Amino acid sequence: MSKIKLDPADRKWEYNGDGQKIYKEEAGYGNKTQWLEKSLVIGNGESRSWFEPFNVTILDESVTTWGCNALYREGLNCVNNLVAVDYAMQQEIYTSGYWRNTQCWFANWSLVPAEIADMMLMGYDIPESFIHKTERVGNHTEQCVISGKDPVTLQEKIEVAMKMNPDLDMVDLRNKMEKDSGVWITYVKEDDNINNIDFPVGWSAGNTALHLACQSGAEEVYILGFDLSSYDEPLNNIYKGTDNYLSSDAKGFNSVNWINQMQTVFTEYKDVKFYWVDARDDSIQENNLSYLTKDSLRDKLTIL
Repeated sequence: MSKIKLDPADRKWEYNGDGQKIYKEEAGYGNKTQWLEKSLVIGNGESRSWFEPFNVTILDESVTTWGCNALYREGLNCVNNLVAVDYAMQQEIYTSGYWRNTQCWFANWSLVPAEIADMMLMGYDIPESFIHKTERVGNHTEQCVISGKDPVTLQEKIEVAMKMNPDLDMVDLRNKMEKDSGVWITYVKEDDNINNIDFPVGWSAGNTALHLACQSGAEEVYILGFDLSSYDEPLNNIYKGTDNYLSSDAKGFNSVNWINQMQTVFTEYKDVKFYWVDARDDSIQENNLSYLTKDSLRDKLTIL
């Protein structure tokens, strides 16, 4: 598998008046000479359990790989790019030092002076269990990232959600809404190879990675492990029950927002060819979307 350290230069693909793809040095990500024409975006749905990033070899050297969240646990350099949008996963990944060898992309990753972290906690009686703070040792800068959900405000939202959805499993609903609650303070180091995601924001990690792959200029995008969920079925994720994930007995999610995000990408990047591997539902029909089996994927990208 080709391993590329991406340069977060200020660039982006665009199209000129003749419909030709060119590079614009104004907004976006990456360096033209380092991005490749094909992207494999790896989600963590159970349909991709056969694909172990550290144990497979992609012989097609025109492929850039994108992974999400706990996929980094599979081993160093198992993907070219790692995307995380949840605060807990971002801190876990940062603490692991995975960014030393892999380009990481974090949502809402805004640096602030480190002293703000101490000041914001003064005068507030926040239980220790809600404060997630990394150690400030070694060559840390005088900056940090502060993220999280206000536990008090969150409780109010939970009560409203319960009233509006009386037919849902209340324990399951509370567990989902309380995930990542509290304050997450991560002290950062110099040259940590983290890119803040400007757009999209508020999307799932998988669809964020999908959009970033298209921003990079990929002409073909292969989508693996994107399993549409359902509240009537168990949670579909190969990392469920592990740190910073919902429990193994949690229920799934409504897929409406997920589908809307995917279709937004398909529509925005109409000149990109998308290939969805082992999709559980092939009802989404777009002119630039095709469905593949895992065996077809192996053949197309020469995966061993």
